[in-house]
Amino acid sequence: QVQLVESGGGLVQAGGSLRLSCAASGRTFSSYVMGWFRQAPGKERDFVALISRSGGITYYADSVKGRVTISRDNAKNMVYLQMNSLKPEDTAVYYCAADLRGGNTQSRYEYDYWGQGTQVTVSS
Repeated sequence: QVQLVESGGGLVQAGGSLRLSCAASGRTFSSYVMGWFRQAPGKERDFVALISRSGGITYYADSVKGRVTISRDNAKNMVYLQMNSLKPEDTAVYYCAADLRGGNTQSRYEYDYWGQGTQVTVSS
């Protein structure tokens, strides 16, 4: 069983920055691919970013590329999402997720565990 707890969301003006954190339980955190997804009201849950087990490989959605950085600290069982130059369209609930099979996939259906989400609201 893996438990994920996100934090760091909030209200920010357009152009601002936020750093989301996700704390994971479990002794084998370094064996999980970790992803961030987001879901705006009335929309599907979309891929934002993922990071491989070692942190050496990252992928980003085109909509956030260049503005967002995903990172992880395997010693602390933490994954982060640094978001800069935020736009109103980034407003959503942000979820971290763990993929135990390690496929570096952008599909939300491949992720096994999810956090409860943290709200990010960007005002114009």
